[in-house]
Amino acid sequence: MKRTAPAPLSVWRTLNLDDFLIGVPHYPEHVDESYWERDAERMATAGFNVVRLGEFAWHIMEPREGVFDFSLFDKAIAVLGARGINTIFCTPTATPPRWLTATYPEVLRVDVNDRVATHGSRQHADTNSPVYRMHSRRITEALADHYRDNPHVIGWQTDNELNTTSSTSYSEATEREFRRYLRDRYETIDALNFAWGGNFWATAYDHFDQITAPRAHNPGFPSPGHFQDYHRFLAHATAAFQHDQVEILRRANLDWFIFHNLGRLEDIDFRGQFGQDLDFIGFDIYPMLYDEMRRTGGHAATQALHLDVCRAYSGNFIVPEQASGFGSQPGFSTMTPEPGEMRRMALSSVARGADGLLFFRWRPAHYGAEIYWMGLIDHDDVPRRRYREAVEFAGDVAKIKKDLLGTTVRMDVAIAGADFDNQEAYKTYPMGMPSPFEDAVHLHRYCHAKGIACGFIHPEDDLSRIKLLYVPHWVMWKPQWNANVEAFVKNGGTLVIGAMTGTRDEHNHIPTIPAPGRGLSELCGVRVEEFGRVAEPGADGLFGLHGTEFGLYNAAAQRPASSAARRYKFVLGNREHEAAHLYELLDVDADVKVLGRWSSRFASGRAAITIRKVGEGSAVYMGTYLTETLVENLADQLFARAGIAPLIADLPANVEVTLRHAADRKLLFVLNTDEGTVEISSLPAGMDLLTDKEVNGCLSLGPHGCAVIRF
Repeated sequence: MKRTAPAPLSVWRTLNLDDFLIGVPHYPEHVDESYWERDAERMATAGFNVVRLGEFAWHIMEPREGVFDFSLFDKAIAVLGARGINTIFCTPTATPPRWLTATYPEVLRVDVNDRVATHGSRQHADTNSPVYRMHSRRITEALADHYRDNPHVIGWQTDNELNTTSSTSYSEATEREFRRYLRDRYETIDALNFAWGGNFWATAYDHFDQITAPRAHNPGFPSPGHFQDYHRFLAHATAAFQHDQVEILRRANLDWFIFHNLGRLEDIDFRGQFGQDLDFIGFDIYPMLYDEMRRTGGHAATQALHLDVCRAYSGNFIVPEQASGFGSQPGFSTMTPEPGEMRRMALSSVARGADGLLFFRWRPAHYGAEIYWMGLIDHDDVPRRRYREAVEFAGDVAKIKKDLLGTTVRMDVAIAGADFDNQEAYKTYPMGMPSPFEDAVHLHRYCHAKGIACGFIHPEDDLSRIKLLYVPHWVMWKPQWNANVEAFVKNGGTLVIGAMTGTRDEHNHIPTIPAPGRGLSELCGVRVEEFGRVAEPGADGLFGLHGTEFGLYNAAAQRPASSAARRYKFVLGNREHEAAHLYELLDVDADVKVLGRWSSRFASGRAAITIRKVGEGSAVYMGTYLTETLVENLADQLFARAGIAPLIADLPANVEVTLRHAADRKLLFVLNTDEGTVEISSLPAGMDLLTDKEVNGCLSLGPHGCAVIRF
């Protein structure tokens, strides 16, 4: 396994390793040593080349303060290495040992209600605590020194799913670090008071020592600027905590690759220091868990969405934990993949950017908070269908990896994503509107169902590879993005701007110039004169919001208001639509063409959706939010003229297609996401690398069947 220097972060970045990582997270500390040899033999037989070890075992590595014992892992690594299986070691800082939390109780996390966390779970230590950071550096230093020359340890994972259990803390240490961050950011209290709007509700401060972390409904809402900076600070602090470990590991061995595995994606700025410190990023993929928790429906579409969101942050990635079966903790459980589905879900991850994949987990635990979280080997130590599917997937990887590595995922339709400030700006002041992500889901699901190459991209990335860019209501549009986006349009791209874009500056202040603001207004030829709230289509009235921090949009928690719904309609082409969530009245320039007009109430006749020719491309402005039917109509209006077409014509339902390509090759992934057999036509002529058979236009795939066609 050879590592090269990583390229700058971009959705188009490929992995800097020369082999595909395939294996499992493994917990030798959970079973008797008599199992280890058999485990290693089965892994080697399966075709695995790596395991991940140690992320929850600090108490074994340092049973007493300053006393280190790595013998258990030394033996386990040697047994695995003898079978040709290398090790990714993890810094164990997600679970401090009890002696640490008992001796230094100030390291414990404090929640919004001032309850101090107790030992007995995970992520109960506050990563802002200088005491905890000191101990985290100590264990990382000891591990790095011990394994610096071990030939079987090839890379490291920092911590485990940072911020997944909780990203916030209200401890004294966090408050101190927050104030230090604000001093560095603003330098003077007057600058902070301006940024946070201190003259509103008398929220100004006399000095930095008066500032506390914002708390919801205490009793009213805090300043959006205060809230935004708190979450900027949390992301900054998370990056600093990881940076301590990365520096130590880099000093020990420059050949090691270093990554982190992300779970909930909370309070982490991937494009900042956090991502720049790493060789690549890992994303833990549990399709059925996301679907159950988000109630979005459709495991395959949900997995595709999650993978595409993740890829926008970092480019190609690895999956340190890929679902292998039924999963649960005491408070929830997932559906169980049917025969063939585990392999198909793994190939979906590869199709959308994974250049390494580890099935979670090797064997299930017999005790603890995940006793029913299944692995490849069952509780009785018998390998059954999940193991057999993992073996099949490893065989798939062996057949395709030579062609796969070095390719990127094609995107024709791209959705603006991966920007931390816009993610947080929405949360500071949601107003009952969908988040940019929730709005973008409509477009992504349409493209997924139609087989159109779609994903997410940051406006700073190379836009020349895409055909259409949709900006889903980014309230903080930054002037430094204008030149790249304008060049994209002038060179033939289609830009679609959603309502409310450019309505705030970096401090969450409303600018004095009309939205969408300097740069976008000129590009689109529009200015927003007025906006107002409308009911969601089919609703009886406007809705109130409950149940999430600062009223985050949560459709399941809405309730009807007493006022009657006010509905606004508009016509696009020859179809009339009911507007969703918001209307905007637009003042348009003379060279702007009106695509859609409001057709009801006082807005009747005014522009709702516009298009302006700019160079070889077009800039579209949309004064409302997406709906399922509006996406279909917009696609009819825009996709053909932008040169956007499905990867496969006449794509059957429940078939997923994705293209990975390089200058000299194309790999078309064709995946049946259903339990029935499907017949697929209009395929390119080429070789199915999984079966080594020629494909000449047509293909039959059985339940959860897969093909990878090189052409």
